[in-house]
Amino acid sequence: MTIRAVVWDVDDTLFDYTTADRQGMREHLVAEGLFDGYGGAEAALARWREVTDQQWARFAAGERGFQDQRRDRVRVFLGRQALTDDEADAWFQRYIRHYEAAWSLFPDVLPVLEALAASHRHAVLSNSSLTVQEHKLRALGIRDRFEAVLCAAELGVSKPEPGAFRAACEALALPPHEVAYVGDHPEIDGRGAAEAGLVSVWIDRGGAAGQPAGEAVPHDAVHRITTLAELPALVRADTRFGAPSTFG
Repeated sequence: MTIRAVVWDVDDTLFDYTTADRQGMREHLVAEGLFDGYGGAEAALARWREVTDQQWARFAAGERGFQDQRRDRVRVFLGRQALTDDEADAWFQRYIRHYEAAWSLFPDVLPVLEALAASHRHAVLSNSSLTVQEHKLRALGIRDRFEAVLCAAELGVSKPEPGAFRAACEALALPPHEVAYVGDHPEIDGRGAAEAGLVSVWIDRGGAAGQPAGEAVPHDAVHRITTLAELPALVRADTRFGAPSTFG
């Protein structure tokens, strides 16, 4: 079976979100004078990550809207539930300025997009919002690489639900088995795409950095790679290629 298109996750797949978030929040907390209250930089950053993961899970479950989860992150992190929406939004926007200053693509992104530009169609499927990801892709200089950008906030369904992945296939007018999905999260991206019938590719950058892989291959139909340099050979094959875990 021929793979005709690649659908991409954005954060920590194309865009180095973790580094930008850490650097941006570090600068923001310095500017806000908040490090001391958390016992130092690493403790503050760990707490921000914990709160972000908790509130994002509520958004993904449909319990909170996109803007609501941002405000909730601020209130919980600061321990100030009485903050008004305007106050929480202002605090988050001050953070965003530091965060955006640290934005960058992973170094393997542009080479693989160039390598696949003529042979495969491309789209984005993200659990964020169009406002956020359209701006990000344009700022990073790669928006014109993608035919479509689909996001959970507008779709009304988020990964790992099959409907999110199938919406991306429908946008490309292709059946799932002709579409590869590339994402960094083994369950949300890897297992979700596989169970929706797409060719699922998990980019496990922890393995690429010489560190132990964070988790085992989450599904027997998930192909694990540790760098995007492995992707062109994989998606150009005319089959679903043998053992999925042999690339890492």
